[in-house]
Amino acid sequence: MEILGASLRICVDDLEAAIPFYERLSGGRALRFRRGGVEVAAVGSFLLMSGPEEELEILRKVAATIAVKDVDEAHRLLTELGARVVAGPVPTPAGRNLLAVHPDGSVFEYVDQRGG
Repeated sequence: MEILGASLRICVDDLEAAIPFYERLSGGRALRFRRGGVEVAAVGSFLLMSGPEEELEILRKVAATIAVKDVDEAHRLLTELGARVVAGPVPTPAGRNLLAVHPDGSVFEYVDQRGG
C-alpha cells in the first residue's frame, strides 16, 4: 500500500476565522466542502471541521486522514494485518474513503482520489 500523505484533523468553533490562519501557515488555499452537517476546509496538511457537536464528537475519534493510492489495496492490507474496517470503501466528493480501527484501537480514515 502506498501512503501519499496524511492530514491532521482539527475541530474549530469558527471555520471562517480559522481558515486565514491555516492558509497563511501552509501557503495554500482552502478547499471547502460539506460532509453531513459539518463544514470542512482542507488547507495544506490540515482538515478543519466545524459543525454540530454531536457530529464533531464522532469525527474527533479519527486520529488522522491518510491519503493512499488505492483504498481497495488499503482495505486488503489493513484486514490482513488485523485492522477492523468499520465503514467503506464509499465514494466521497474527491474519491473514496474507509474508516479502520487498528489493532491498537486507534481510528484512521483512508482516502484515495479514484472514482468508485
